Amino acid sequence: MSVLIEAAELAELLGTDPAVVVADVRWTLGGPPGLPEYEAGHLPAAQWVDLEQELSGPPGIGGRHPLPSPEVFQRAMRRIGVNSDSTVIAYDGGNAMAAARLWWMLTDAGHESVCVLNGGVAAWRAKHLPLVAGPAAQVAPGDFIAESGHRPQLDRAKVSALLGQPGALQLVDVRAADRYAGESEPIDPVAGHIPGAVNVPSMANLGPDGLFLPPAVIADRYADLDDELVVYCGSGITAAHTVLALAEAGRPDAAIYPGSWSDWIRDPNLPVAIGHTP
Repeated sequence: MSVLIEAAELAELLGTDPAVVVADVRWTLGGPPGLPEYEAGHLPAAQWVDLEQELSGPPGIGGRHPLPSPEVFQRAMRRIGVNSDSTVIAYDGGNAMAAARLWWMLTDAGHESVCVLNGGVAAWRAKHLPLVAGPAAQVAPGDFIAESGHRPQLDRAKVSALLGQPGALQLVDVRAADRYAGESEPIDPVAGHIPGAVNVPSMANLGPDGLFLPPAVIADRYADLDDELVVYCGSGITAAHTVLALAEAGRPDAAIYPGSWSDWIRDPNLPVAIGHTP
């Protein structure tokens, strides 16, 4: 099953399958909040999900966007009507970064029937498909149970233990090249990358139209890397975007370091690398 769904496919699905739950996860790092955008126009029957409050915990231990508690996530998914047999379609403004976070969290909780709308709202509008204004319609609460741990993930201690070990999992930094190299760091207080990590920017998995590149093209971007990968970014959100792309390309088992760079640099004793090489 593809982890992506096209706008035309979703339009056909809506209204015909009562088990479909559509989640709007529009979000921009640093704001503004996505709720006003949602209320100005969202996909029919879509429910609003707040990435900062429902898909992230408070900044601190675990980085800028640590994973929320299972209770917080479970409550959010039940609020939007997710049941054990629901098919969840997540979308955002267009680049799938926020939608990928929800996809990853749901599949990590063992919910297998999850897709991301390829191209998000932008792709929906490009097909001249209808949007609905106003607050979310009330839905019956779902029975979703958050049982995390179905996807491989590593914490800071486990990532640190990999450094310098022969045969260790391959670390992949998916931030932009200038942030990886430490030439620019607009967000976190320390620039650079985890020693040994290679740089494969996540956003390069998208074409100029904002849609994901063909699976074979994505697979080719990672062909020279080890089979077992651990991906990280600034705070764990963009890393989920790469895990989504890899799953679409036939590599569904990539691990993630959810805390990512913003968690790594909380320990001043951990090493930092600068430059365009691992």
